Amino acid sequence: MTPASKAAKRAGIAFQLHRYQHDAAAASYGLEAVEKLNLPASQVFKTLVVELSSQALVVAVLPVDRQLNLKQLAALLTAKKAKMANPDDVKRSTGYVLGGVSPLGQRKALATVIDRSALAFDTIFVSAGQRGLEIELSGEDLRDLTSATVADIGSV
Repeated sequence: MTPASKAAKRAGIAFQLHRYQHDAAAASYGLEAVEKLNLPASQVFKTLVVELSSQALVVAVLPVDRQLNLKQLAALLTAKKAKMANPDDVKRSTGYVLGGVSPLGQRKALATVIDRSALAFDTIFVSAGQRGLEIELSGEDLRDLTSATVADIGSV
């Protein structure tokens, strides 16, 4: 059990874990999950940690087939700018390594924004806290567990 799956279990929500053999040479962790679990890319969500101009870290959760719109995210959070966070800061804050960052069970719970498309599915897939492990849960449960804001933050 990872901190993410423990958080889901503690909350008493319905979830399922899906494991696959991670390939260290994979170009994209999210697209690797899509391929190995045979899922639509729009239903598999990546977890990105972003640093705002205030130096606060926030989490953005969006489909793996979309790009994070940093300007839109910054505006939503009333920040001047947003940029991808330094990997060392991500690990220190969340307790997870890149490619295994989960929106659940973070060492220090960060403010979270989930792309609105997550609510269009009965369930979505996000990292369960390690490379090669996804957790399937409802978008509503993810929103509630992370106290997330829901907004359009991804672009094709």
